[in-house]
Amino acid sequence: MSAMSNSNFSRRSIFRAAAGMAAAGTLAACGSNNGRGGGSGGSGSGTPLTQYFHAYGEAGTEQALKRYAAAYKKANVSTNWITGNNFESALFAALLTSKAPDVFEFHPQLQLVKSGQVADLTDLIDPVKSDFNPNDIKSHTVDGKIYGIRMIDDPQFFYYRKSMLEKAKVDVPTTLDELIEAAAKLTTSKVKGVFLGNDFSAIQNPIIWSAGADTINEKNEIAYHTDGVVEGLKKLRTLWTSGNVLIDAPTDFWDPSSLNQGLCAIQWGGMWSMPAMQKALGDDLGIFPFPKIGSAGKLSVYNGGWSIFVNAKGKNVEAAKEYVKWLWIDQTQYQEDWATSYGFHIPPRTSIANKADKLKSGLPAEGVKLFTDYGHFDNIAYDQTMQTAFADVIASSVRKNGNPEAALDTCDKKVNVELKKLFG
Repeated sequence: MSAMSNSNFSRRSIFRAAAGMAAAGTLAACGSNNGRGGGSGGSGSGTPLTQYFHAYGEAGTEQALKRYAAAYKKANVSTNWITGNNFESALFAALLTSKAPDVFEFHPQLQLVKSGQVADLTDLIDPVKSDFNPNDIKSHTVDGKIYGIRMIDDPQFFYYRKSMLEKAKVDVPTTLDELIEAAAKLTTSKVKGVFLGNDFSAIQNPIIWSAGADTINEKNEIAYHTDGVVEGLKKLRTLWTSGNVLIDAPTDFWDPSSLNQGLCAIQWGGMWSMPAMQKALGDDLGIFPFPKIGSAGKLSVYNGGWSIFVNAKGKNVEAAKEYVKWLWIDQTQYQEDWATSYGFHIPPRTSIANKADKLKSGLPAEGVKLFTDYGHFDNIAYDQTMQTAFADVIASSVRKNGNPEAALDTCDKKVNVELKKLFG
């Protein structure tokens, strides 16, 4: 497994709205770079289909996807493997053109459903629905219909060097206060105590959940604006300015290099990095969930991941659905390969997860347990615009010295406009 290039955009970043795309209706603003380079033809005959994937960091992933596509003989499937940090803008710009992909990976987003951009895949999933993690069904369901098939679940948590914590006599933190204290004790002239990603946007959802709050609630109202979240933002500001945080790392949180190379003692990251970290650090590696914030706090784990969608506005919707069913429903050996042969991911299907021996013992099994005990899934209604608005809160009140309450008030206005668009 190789490290991602520095320019590569994380597929699991919480702040996935690199360009702040909102609804399909406003996607034209995403720029002219449509990222349609790097296509690779399939070996099938018949209907030509194009699929869009962002460049995964683990070695062998591009070859694997193209190998799966080449094994499908009912269509000629070509793969656009989009490198750099512009996957979202490339995808959304392409969806507005005649060169739009037939199949693409993304995250469940209500505005894609409301704008008619993604096809209803209920008929494909129904026969195996009970085999999927119920949360992965729920996060893709709108009015009883399922849009998109989960390919991988990607829990995110903290990794740490056991030897460094032992030497500094630091216990594994269970509260944000303890994390701040640990960062101070672990920082030396050569090592920073903790790495939370270069701009802290990677932890923007966990700080909400760890404060005992939520992004938006069951009634589709703002649920993140609480005293606990305000407290968390203030504490993160303290951490940001403490001198005990790795800020300008050569690669971001999705890459294991910072911990592997000894730049920090604790690093936020995803389960996908575990094989590379284990190879580098052996048994000197532990994991823990995002710690509690404030009196209402709860440990939390963000479950990122990617899903496959069919472009409902494409020229070959039925052929695309057939291909998606073949690969992501029928070909369970490819699904297991995709989840466990490159980085580690949790297969969304129970039958495949139960066979995934690599995840059954040691640290991978601990990762699965954290995912099970503390995991939070995507809310299909908490869209790009809302995520961008909350990322602005972190920019103004953590990286800069703005007032968290004022920043959240500004965020509320943007989020309420978006909620009104989606729900009236």
